[in-house]
Amino acid sequence: MSTPESASASTPASTSASSPASDTAPDRRTLIADTAIALVAAGGLRGLTHRAVDGAAGLPAGSTSYYFRTRTALIAACYRRLAELNLADGPLRMPADRDEAAQGLGALLHHWLTEGRTRQLARFELSLEAARNPELEPDLREAGLVVRARAAAVLEALGARRPQECAELLAAWTDGLLYDRLAGALAHVRPSPDPAELTATVRRMLDAVLDAPDPGSFP
Repeated sequence: MSTPESASASTPASTSASSPASDTAPDRRTLIADTAIALVAAGGLRGLTHRAVDGAAGLPAGSTSYYFRTRTALIAACYRRLAELNLADGPLRMPADRDEAAQGLGALLHHWLTEGRTRQLARFELSLEAARNPELEPDLREAGLVVRARAAAVLEALGARRPQECAELLAAWTDGLLYDRLAGALAHVRPSPDPAELTATVRRMLDAVLDAPDPGSFP
């Protein structure tokens, strides 16, 4: 395991002959973050240790603690990687209208509820850790702002008067829907996710945030 250090200290100040090669660091960090996310999805946060990540990733002992000295730094890396992956899942261009936006977000939600469900479960579990560890809150907030900025840009293109506040509402609603379908009380008895139903639900959410007199009001 690692020696306690600042959460932001994800890399050492210097390298040595026995340290992982510096020219592979970006790919190695990505591998470590992806492996950590997969471990959390499979077994929860209790199974997230530097040694477990090394073993699951097939890395030499000590590799994870070299790049992420503390468990806090490792979880912060997971936040950044989750935001990156979630953005990469989204559409590549701005939607032309609300229908296209609803179809795009509906398809994205369907993906996160099916092929991408384990990543979303890990995201919720990792996010809860920030409520217990104040050192993680800035990293979680930064990752969340990146995703919300993309949502705000889409909503502004659709005519939102206050896109940032609208994005906050949309993010809250979509996270609520994901949590309910993945881990809510009825998650295991619901029918399989239906793309048409999700698209219709997203369209209602979009209409609510775009047509309200202000983001805190509902028609």
